[in-house]
Order: sequence, then C-alpha cells, then structure tokens
Amino acid sequence: MALQNGYAAYANNKIMTASPAELTLMLYEGAIKFCNIAIVACERKEIEKAHINIRKTDRIIEEFQITLNRKYAIAEDFDNVYKYIRQRLLDANMTKNPEILEEVLGHLRTMRDTWKEVMVITANGTKVS
Repeated sequence: MALQNGYAAYANNKIMTASPAELTLMLYEGAIKFCNIAIVACERKEIEKAHINIRKTDRIIEEFQITLNRKYAIAEDFDNVYKYIRQRLLDANMTKNPEILEEVLGHLRTMRDTWKEVMVITANGTKVS
C-alpha cells in the first residue's frame, strides 16, 4: 500500500511539474498505452476491456482536437487527422477489429515521435523553417 501511495505521489508530482510540451508527450504515451491494451483485449475477445481502452484513447485524441490553437493554419490539418483517428477508433470499437487499432497505433507512434523531435529542436533553440 505504501509503495502504491509513493508511486501515485511521484506520478502526480511528475504531471504537476511538467511543461506543456511534456504533458503533450505524456498524453501521446497514454494514448499508445491504451491502444495497445485495446489491441490485446480485442485479440482475447475481452470486449469490455477493449471498449474501455478504445474510449480512453479516443478521449485523449478528443482533448488534442479540442485544444488545437486555431489561429494557426496547420490546426485544420491536425483537426482532420484527429477526426480520421477518432473515426477509426469508432470503427474499431464497433467491430473490435485489432487491425484497425494497429493502424491507429501506427499514426499515434508517428505523431508521438514527431512531437519528440519538435521538443528536441525547440530545446536546442533551433528554429524550424
């Protein structure tokens, strides 16, 4: 019990002290984790577990979509990607098809990896042209 409380305190502190960029990375990592859990649940025919984790993934993508800064033209492109991913998650949730989730997982990993690159570039003070 004490170990669990210690981990919870550590995790909470990590979130509370994270920069916006780090929080975004944590959300991508969470979406990937939940999508992986959903894939395994679908393969094992654990319908409720699959549903719960597909919804968790969807809520993270929804949060990205809601918080887009629409003053930048690129926001529309991101919005379209998020809409597509959310539609694929809906398709996966209706069919419990792990192949659809594998596709989503690929997109999430690409977006996470790109975000990591942006974090490195901005941390080094390199301008993106």
